[in-house]
Amino acid sequence: MTHASVLDRISPLYERVRRVIPLIEWPVFADDIDTILRLKRERNAVILAHNYQTPEIFHCVADITGDSLALAREAMKVDAEIIVLAGVHFMAETAKLLNPARTVLIPDLRAGCSLAESITAADVRLLRQRYPGVPVVTYVNTSVAVKAESDICCTSGNARRVVESLGVPRVIMLPDEYLAQNIARQTQVEIIAWAGHCEVHERFTPADIRQVRIDYPGVVVLAHPECPPNVVAEADYAGSTADMTNWVGEHQPARVVLVTECSMADNISVHHPKVEFVKPCNLCPHMKRISLAGIRRSLETLTHEVTIDPSMAARARLAVERMLSI
Repeated sequence: MTHASVLDRISPLYERVRRVIPLIEWPVFADDIDTILRLKRERNAVILAHNYQTPEIFHCVADITGDSLALAREAMKVDAEIIVLAGVHFMAETAKLLNPARTVLIPDLRAGCSLAESITAADVRLLRQRYPGVPVVTYVNTSVAVKAESDICCTSGNARRVVESLGVPRVIMLPDEYLAQNIARQTQVEIIAWAGHCEVHERFTPADIRQVRIDYPGVVVLAHPECPPNVVAEADYAGSTADMTNWVGEHQPARVVLVTECSMADNISVHHPKVEFVKPCNLCPHMKRISLAGIRRSLETLTHEVTIDPSMAARARLAVERMLSI
């Protein structure tokens, strides 16, 4: 089959991404996209892609897209035999927790997370000893071992609801210190934080935002709550990736900057051609380890399969399911 015929077959997909992928670059992706679409049918597989994935993955091969909460919810509904997680390792673990009978693959085992690596199960046990009886709310950006030591999980989008749902005056919230501090400003619940940070969001500064406002008069600034509190204070709105996506859709600002990972703006801009998306942004090196070639290889060889120690799976699953029930 000629390359020209492949390009012709997947040409409708280019219409989705033509605003963010130059036409001259499109042929580079064609063979991988075409093969991935075929392999998904043959393998009875679905691809879940996080908002930080590049547009050729997010818009051209993914079946389910969204933030970590959306992916967790939708992972429970799929009928496929194989789930390929285009994201980082803790997301693939969460998908496996919720789908223990299905094969869950992650294309690159190096796709980790600075937050997940900032805390261990032993750290959580020590926190419980220090604060006996205080419930532990754990961000989904953590390992299964840490989730298993927790009472309930949360995402950046539902953290306040989760914290307040417990009906207690004090909680331990880990591992993201900045998310905990930002949520503490919104609730009367006392929050004990852990000193973990996202290597993407911790690099933003208030000066970055002030400079963007000078360079782009009238720009609306949306920030992720993993950013430092002084950065969130400079923004016009703070919310999860899903919240930011919805905000842009509802308000249609003439000009906006998303203070988060770079691919987020590319993926949202596809649906909002009248909105000018200004950068700066920061790349997540872990998310960018996932590529079309890696997804193709994952489906061809059924690697890398995610497995979870049965001794901790049930406890970790309970923490996630408690979150999803709210």
